[in-house]
Amino acid sequence: MGQLLRVQNFNVSRDGFGAGVDQTFERPFGHADPGEMFAWAGATASWPNRTEPGGSRGLDDYFTRDFAHNIGAEIMGRNKFGPQRGPWRDREWQGWWGDEPPFHTPVFVMTHHERPSFTLSDTTFHFINADPATVLERAQAAAQGKDVRLGGGANVIRQFLAADLVDTLHVAVSQVELGAGSRLWESPDELNDRFHHEVVPSASGVVHHLFWR
Repeated sequence: MGQLLRVQNFNVSRDGFGAGVDQTFERPFGHADPGEMFAWAGATASWPNRTEPGGSRGLDDYFTRDFAHNIGAEIMGRNKFGPQRGPWRDREWQGWWGDEPPFHTPVFVMTHHERPSFTLSDTTFHFINADPATVLERAQAAAQGKDVRLGGGANVIRQFLAADLVDTLHVAVSQVELGAGSRLWESPDELNDRFHHEVVPSASGVVHHLFWR
């Protein structure tokens, strides 16, 4: 199979948005409520931030547990890294995740404004101004034979889809309407000309869409 580029556990609203409008430092998802969008994953036994025992098993838990399996690097857009636009005014800002980012791999942040790499715990962030194919080459080299996760946001996933570089996608559709924001699709069926597509509803109310070449 070689190294795959995988979209995993990417969450969108029922109307196809991965995040809302008016992103700020305090609200990474803009007007969207991440507690509603990601409730399906937060309720699982494998949710990494779980502080109490319990949690659901089943399909949602499988996807939550599988998130990091065989992942050697991550690609994300600048808006997933943080809310700043244009030249970096605040180099002290090091992402939403604090001193222990959840990636545990090299992360390649696509941006028109490069800055020096830095490391937090076992995650090194690289800032790269290049086309999707070049970014993927860099990430695959860093992944050392493992797969690369395309983490989002929606705009970055669309860029890699347009370049025909995505091998598999798992998109979880939450029963939330956003009305505006960062759109992944008008309809998941847009991808049916290029991918096998299975739709699997979960007891939590979320609907899992699985795509593979």
